[in-house]
Amino acid sequence: MKALGAIAALGLSGLVACTVGPNYHRPDIPTPPAFSELSDSARTHLPPSEADLSRWWLQYHDPVLQSLIERALANNLDLEAAASRVRQARFEEKVAAAAQWPSVSATGNALTLNSDRSSGAPAQGLELPGHLNLYSAGFDATWELDLFGGVRRKIQEAKANSEAAVWARRDGEVTLTAEVAVDYLTLRAVQTRIGLGEAELARQNDIGALVAARRKAGFVTNLDVNQQTGATTAAAAQLRSLEAQERTEIHAVAVLLGEPPEAVEPELARVPFPTPSPSLPVGLPSDLLQRRPDIREAERKLAAANAEIGVQTANLYPKLDLIGLASFASPSLSNLFSGQNFTSAGLGMLTAPLFSAGKTRAAIGEAREQAAQAQIAYRDAILGALRDAEDALARRRSEEARRAQLARAVDAAANSLTIAQDQYRVGLVTFLNVYTAENALLNARDQLAQSDAQSAQDLVSLYKALGGGWAI
Repeated sequence: MKALGAIAALGLSGLVACTVGPNYHRPDIPTPPAFSELSDSARTHLPPSEADLSRWWLQYHDPVLQSLIERALANNLDLEAAASRVRQARFEEKVAAAAQWPSVSATGNALTLNSDRSSGAPAQGLELPGHLNLYSAGFDATWELDLFGGVRRKIQEAKANSEAAVWARRDGEVTLTAEVAVDYLTLRAVQTRIGLGEAELARQNDIGALVAARRKAGFVTNLDVNQQTGATTAAAAQLRSLEAQERTEIHAVAVLLGEPPEAVEPELARVPFPTPSPSLPVGLPSDLLQRRPDIREAERKLAAANAEIGVQTANLYPKLDLIGLASFASPSLSNLFSGQNFTSAGLGMLTAPLFSAGKTRAAIGEAREQAAQAQIAYRDAILGALRDAEDALARRRSEEARRAQLARAVDAAANSLTIAQDQYRVGLVTFLNVYTAENALLNARDQLAQSDAQSAQDLVSLYKALGGGWAI
């Protein structure tokens, strides 16, 4: 085994050799000092370092939403696939690391030779026995010394790709939690509108009964009856449309949880629309570089592309392979492993590239262009994150202002209905005034319900844009 020991000694000396290719440094990309779309009144006093967005959905104080998101994180099929990709990348990292160690194989052979020399001319020279057994066993080892760091760069590349896969999975968690929340909030808004639609249909049926009675008494014509029938039918049709939307949202939530479409229906009975806490730890734009998993993923892919340049550059230089052999050979198994049957050999083989028609340098150029593309993708991810946050802030601020106006419209419509009902009781106006006021109030409430849903969804978009929804 002395040959193998010599290989190990030479190999360890190779570990201190140079490493070709550029060393990686994360690019320093400047970000704005603050979000321009964040109003002064909405700025939080919570320091960015204390802002915990990993479970932002708790701000809605809705146990059903909390349960749905936690189950989605545990059972979603897309996340399961992302977790498998992480495991695959880690195996690839181990494969790359294995190249820095010797490859050792064991061999064993048994040979039996029988020769019939009863006929023919006598053998000339060396005469072989008529029966021969030969047994052998041994080891062989090969080791490519990493003289110029190609293996080390490959390990760096594999590790960076493995880390990128981890961040890709975390980005999947961010997207998943946002999707579950948006579908859930849309469902609750639709259910609120269904309640309003049922009230409207009941009101139209009451008015229809009144008009039918007045037609029977001769106070109105069939025109009034037909008009009221049309209004009642329209209210029923709108209600059916909302009920269909309710079903599709329930199905969407179930699939995100990795369950059949109808599985979560019993737990999604109608409840009041959830209201989030007013606190919003937005932090600074520079925080996005650490919070957003997609930015972290892009940065790790850039590191991997940078390491690939070194992998390809190492192909320009000589390679030194060490080969060691150790074996036992004997005509009998009983004394196969005796010292007198042992042989060993060691070999160092140096190969150097002389001519490849520009293939190696072309591969280096390709790797450099891939690294340049990865750096562009990294910068683009940062700009995209800044835009996502600014857009979400702008939409939320605008919707909050619209919602305040709609709330005032609901109050005004409710007050108008009260006045119309009082005037109708004393005979100052016809029932048409009451009908018009009721219709205005229901429309205002429906618009407010839609604004509530949009505002809540804008908040979810903001949490997603800030990189909330994952935890180490």
